[in-house]
Amino acid sequence: MKVLGVIPARFDSSRFPGKPLIDLKGKSMIQRVYEGAKRSSMLTEVIVATDDQRIVDAVLAFGGKVEMTNKKHPSGTDRCGEILSRHGDYDVVLNIQGDEPLVAAEQINTLLNAFQDSEVQIATLGIKDVSEADFQNPNRIKLVANSKGDALYFSRSAIPNVFHANEVSKEMFPFMRHIGLYAYRASVLKKLVSLEKSLLEQIESLEQLRWLYHGYPIRIVETTIETPNIDVPEDVEKVLPYL
Repeated sequence: MKVLGVIPARFDSSRFPGKPLIDLKGKSMIQRVYEGAKRSSMLTEVIVATDDQRIVDAVLAFGGKVEMTNKKHPSGTDRCGEILSRHGDYDVVLNIQGDEPLVAAEQINTLLNAFQDSEVQIATLGIKDVSEADFQNPNRIKLVANSKGDALYFSRSAIPNVFHANEVSKEMFPFMRHIGLYAYRASVLKKLVSLEKSLLEQIESLEQLRWLYHGYPIRIVETTIETPNIDVPEDVEKVLPYL
């Protein structure tokens, strides 16, 4: 199985401009993400997809592979699609978040192993570590899955609603939270980038709901690993102790 790893990296983040190039103990964040991804033995190639020459220069300086993509892309999925259109000879594409400097090869390998099942079209990660604070936090994405392990729904709200639940059912239910690492069969990714947004996606502001709405199943792969990402400047201090 040939797997293309793509790291979408925008310079103009609304919450943290220039985030890919911040220094994390002597290396830029994009370098740490790139090197972390390269530790996976299952990735055939890793390419940074950016829209800014400063990121291109930084990646080339540490010996990485990088390509410029359209500035108008609304999501990382679209950047992955553009990279794939130039490198068609791949079976699976992995979308690696550019703000995960501690990305773990074990997580990547666990996710990619899902594609041994020929029915899997899209796969992502879920973790069963869900606190009460997570339920109330709209930035912590919750999910529910069916008997096959495919997603039924993702939400910023607490799902399922437990108003009518008894204590036994609440104890037994496998509450899950989403970990935002995605992989797609190459043939499916080519179709995803042409789908129109659904109202459901716009209401929740969750891109994966577009795929579900249009009938593309998403396999949920359970992980026990969660590494802190960097969304805003305050998150940097949470990551530094791990480096």
